[in-house]
Amino acid sequence: MTKKIFLSIIAVSFLAVTAAIFLLTGVSYSHNADEAADSLRLNCTIISSAAELNGDEYLVGTDFGSLRVTWISESGQVLFDSSRDPLQLDDHSDRKEVEEALRSGSGNSERYSDTLMTKTVYYAVRISDGSVIRVSDEQMSFAAMLLKNLQPLVVILTVLALCSLISAIMISRRIVRPINDIDLDHPKIEKSYKELSPLLEKLRKQNGRINRQMIELRQSREQFSLITESMSEGLIIADQKANILTSNSSAYTLLGAECGTDDHTVFSLCRTEQFRRCIQDAMGGRRSECIISTDSGKRSVIASPANSHDTVNGIVVFVIDVTEQQQLETMRREFTSNVSHELKTPLTTIYGISDMLANGMVKAEDVGSLSSDIRNEADRLITLINDIVSLSKLDESSAPRQDEEVDLYDLSAEVISRLQISAKEKNVTAELTGDHVTVFGSRTILGEVIFNLCDNAIKYNREGGSFSVKVSHIPMKAIITVSDTGTGIPEKHLSRIFERFYRVDKSRSRKIKGTGLGLSIVKHGADYHGGTVRAESTVGKGTSFIVELPIDKQHGERTAESAS
Repeated sequence: MTKKIFLSIIAVSFLAVTAAIFLLTGVSYSHNADEAADSLRLNCTIISSAAELNGDEYLVGTDFGSLRVTWISESGQVLFDSSRDPLQLDDHSDRKEVEEALRSGSGNSERYSDTLMTKTVYYAVRISDGSVIRVSDEQMSFAAMLLKNLQPLVVILTVLALCSLISAIMISRRIVRPINDIDLDHPKIEKSYKELSPLLEKLRKQNGRINRQMIELRQSREQFSLITESMSEGLIIADQKANILTSNSSAYTLLGAECGTDDHTVFSLCRTEQFRRCIQDAMGGRRSECIISTDSGKRSVIASPANSHDTVNGIVVFVIDVTEQQQLETMRREFTSNVSHELKTPLTTIYGISDMLANGMVKAEDVGSLSSDIRNEADRLITLINDIVSLSKLDESSAPRQDEEVDLYDLSAEVISRLQISAKEKNVTAELTGDHVTVFGSRTILGEVIFNLCDNAIKYNREGGSFSVKVSHIPMKAIITVSDTGTGIPEKHLSRIFERFYRVDKSRSRKIKGTGLGLSIVKHGADYHGGTVRAESTVGKGTSFIVELPIDKQHGERTAESAS
């Protein structure tokens, strides 16, 4: 503002001085021109009178000084000229001043020379014989007069410029000082110009508004930080150059990067090619996704551009832990592969035997045996399909919930009774001990849990062995323990036996009827009721499976009463 005031004062002063110089020069020039015209008119009158009395003798014998005198006949021929040879001059009848003199008795005109910057003034008078006496004189033009006075004008302008400069500095500082002294945070109207009162009042209101907005902005930022920091997903917001504007700690944790300052780029968080390409695609205006591997698992990266009027102003990046999802996807593929294999085996056997029977390639005495094989493979196929359907229902929680009070002791006795034939074939004895414990759940699913545990206790037991089922309880939990005297399970396999189609000894398991889904059904059945299942085993001595199921308070009181 000081600069503008200073320059304005200098400019006004310069323009005022320049205008004054031009005005004074113009007035002086006009005054001199008028005096020169009057003098020329008087000289022309005197010379014309003398010439009329004495003729050309006067003209030839008189020194006219700077004046040029020309005698022109009525026809326009030059009879005499004080500066030139009359014979070399052309006809002057077309000259303006001559024409006027011939017509009205006198005339005048002016002619300018741009190259010489001079003005020639002519005045003509007609005498009694009809001829014309013309007198002319050269005068300085306005530009010539201005140039003549240039040196004193420059001195004057320099002096005035210095004075204007000093005055402008002092005045501008004096004008601006009260404005510079205004406290913008707490403006006081009485200490400033009255003309600024409306502005200062608006400034005071604006300060109040800004302070409120700053408080709201700070609160919003704190809320945003609180929300983003509570997210398990990683969030990164970056500008169009990939410089990180804000991020949460989950992003660094999931990407395995160290938290740094805000002056680094997104690319510094992960050096993999997939991550770099995903970020570059988003910066190019295209949403992109990729899966990257870190030391702690798989991460899904989703990068989206933030567009405004077809211009990418930045990017938003989400980082999600998909380790479990990827593991489930792997398990799904393995399950599909195992199901296909397990279905193919009995179907191949059935197809092969059927083809032999259809083509008459089987002896009559072997038809019964092969038909029995077809039935056994069909039973195996039906069992496998039923197990897959049961497992699928448990996975999708689509099994019909018909919860009721179930006495686990009675249900275990019923299951053992159903398996008596299988146990006799293997010469395995069964024992049921414990208390009558009641839970609220699905009788069908709980029956499948106990059935599969007991069925495995028979299948994987030694000849002449035994297994036991014990039903017990602790506060708010029912416990089913199924123990056998089989070969046991090596410790390294215990963590995987509940996976679908997982077999500890595949060569031995092929000889034993089963689908490989029994323990998976047990685990999902326990999960279905909010319970857990675990295995304890000693190689060569046997295995115990412990299922724990929750008991609500009401049923827990009933169980305690029945036990007492």
